[in-house]
Amino acid sequence: MRVGQSRFGYRCRVTIRPYAEEDLAELLDVWYRASLIAHPFLTPEFFEAERREIAETWMPLAETIVYEADGCVVGFLALIGNEVGAIFVDPDSQGRGIGRELMNAARASRQFLELDVFEANSIGRHFYDAYGFELVDRHLNEATGQPELRLRLGGAQPPQGPTS
Repeated sequence: MRVGQSRFGYRCRVTIRPYAEEDLAELLDVWYRASLIAHPFLTPEFFEAERREIAETWMPLAETIVYEADGCVVGFLALIGNEVGAIFVDPDSQGRGIGRELMNAARASRQFLELDVFEANSIGRHFYDAYGFELVDRHLNEATGQPELRLRLGGAQPPQGPTS
């Protein structure tokens, strides 16, 4: 834990720590609030289904870290292997380097990172471009029909296909 500066100028305790089950409600709130801003092109039905999928399927599989400020979860990053499955920062806390700190922590633990981002998500694309991710592929998201970009950061190319 360390002491940081809040956006209002007062000191607050901040830490990046592993996710705990009791963080789920706050984590889903951060995800939803940030998703509404980054993904205005997605439907309410998609968000509802995705909320269930995150809680029931992805959180048990992912290695997730949370950014906590004064005891509240204000951001998180979820990894499955080298895949950044999610990185979200509460809209009230964006622009303070929280996303960069979360990505730095993930980067320190992996030789390379990959992720998909909706092409229409200008907030995410700007962040990933500034961080140094590079375009690898473009495809359509099966669930939404929206174009997505496959991005990669660091390391040599992963192996293609099975190894003998």
